[in-house]
Amino acid sequence: MSPDLYLTLGLAAAIAGMVDAVVGGGGLIQVPALFSTLPQALPATLFGTNKIASLCGTAWAARTYWRRIPIDRALVVPASIAALIFAFIGAWTLTRVPAELFRQLLPVILLLVAIHVFRRKDFGSVYQPAAQGRRRWLAAAGVGAVIGFYDGFFGPGTGSFLVFLFIRSFGLDFLRASATAKIVNVACNLAALAWLVPNSPPLWTLAAVMSVCNVCGSVVGARLAILKGTGFVRRVFLCVAVVLIAKTGWDAYAPLMFHVKQ
Repeated sequence: MSPDLYLTLGLAAAIAGMVDAVVGGGGLIQVPALFSTLPQALPATLFGTNKIASLCGTAWAARTYWRRIPIDRALVVPASIAALIFAFIGAWTLTRVPAELFRQLLPVILLLVAIHVFRRKDFGSVYQPAAQGRRRWLAAAGVGAVIGFYDGFFGPGTGSFLVFLFIRSFGLDFLRASATAKIVNVACNLAALAWLVPNSPPLWTLAAVMSVCNVCGSVVGARLAILKGTGFVRRVFLCVAVVLIAKTGWDAYAPLMFHVKQ
């Protein structure tokens, strides 16, 4: 590959890492960049390359948050363990069941989430943790299992869904929810790679370059989120949600519309 290609994909990875560190959604930048510049490569190879870069950036962001933001271990541990297991199951299921239903439902669900957050100005603005106990532990494991399976099976919007559910179900604010989501995302990425790497090896050299760039972006994104606080993360969340709705809506329904017209 040419140096220009490495430069283009490295820049995409850096921007993706910055966005992803704040609230998730970096795949909106990184995955299309890979597919548009390397159309001859196998999809599974590109997804694996993307996951390696994302894993490195997300892990670094999670480390930054862990050191500076109080993380509820009783919440993140069961969610991460469940996500690790069910993301692998989701990746395996993808080889057996078509993902078309998820593709068509996703923009509708994202739209409802965005409307809910936009209408409730106080949503995620204050840290109001729910009561501790076994039910909370089980609820955290349930969130990790559902989103982990979704990430392994389909994937777009995983970070945004995690942030929303951690606020809605456990009373976290946007900053703590984003920090917690990063740790769970690391588990999801590890499970996906456990399936992808043996079955379709990634482009290792490119993955290494993109990983370094993604980490650089994640450093900036995580520090911005910590510096600017919950209000900033909320605004970025809404922006990412709007882009996700447009992107996933187009992917799901444009082929159907054009097919009908033909």
